[in-house]
Amino acid sequence: MSISVIIPTLNEAENLKKLIPHLKKYLPKGGEILVMDAGSKDHTVEIARNLGVDIACVCPRKGRAAQMNHGAAFAYNRVLYFVHADTLPPVSYADDILQSIASGFMVGSYRSAFDGGPALMQLNAFFTRFNTLFCRGGDQSLFVGKNVFHQLGGFDENYQIMEDFDFIRRVKKVIPFRVMPKSILISARKFDKNNYLRVNLANIFMVALFRFGASQTFMARTYRRLLRMN
Repeated sequence: MSISVIIPTLNEAENLKKLIPHLKKYLPKGGEILVMDAGSKDHTVEIARNLGVDIACVCPRKGRAAQMNHGAAFAYNRVLYFVHADTLPPVSYADDILQSIASGFMVGSYRSAFDGGPALMQLNAFFTRFNTLFCRGGDQSLFVGKNVFHQLGGFDENYQIMEDFDFIRRVKKVIPFRVMPKSILISARKFDKNNYLRVNLANIFMVALFRFGASQTFMARTYRRLLRMN
């Protein structure tokens, strides 16, 4: 059994220069890396191909949910591993995932650690050890057995934001979800461009809107207004 790593991207060329060699170094035999792009202007696809990924393409539909589903459609392995471009999984990521699946956990993610930012961010990282939806996020990466992924219908492409929350919520209704006892290193760039309090308040507000069923258009527009993303 091996792993298909799927990376949704939009203008992530510089981050891929770190992530792809890292993934390749620890990817087991038979593994593959797929970069699913949303029309980047910084040569993301070209750079990904030069770095030796198996597939790098511009997806027919933009949006992280659609991009990840597109990658899953190409993947030939029985285990899918969705990774954001501005993260670095532990060097043991392949063993962690395959051991989790062998133990009966078909879906899971890591805890969080950050590559910078204020000291208070360690508090955010601490709470990600708890297996609650509020403490989860796509930047913690997500592994899932392909059969389970398809049984759940993949990511809902109507989601412009928080597609990971929606998927994990659906997972937890039918099978156990595992938080692995290691951390993935996540870029602190969102905190650097804003500030600690602003990012946390925005995240709390988004979770509240999600739980109360706010429209995706409203949520995405509100998030862009609350935070500087570029």
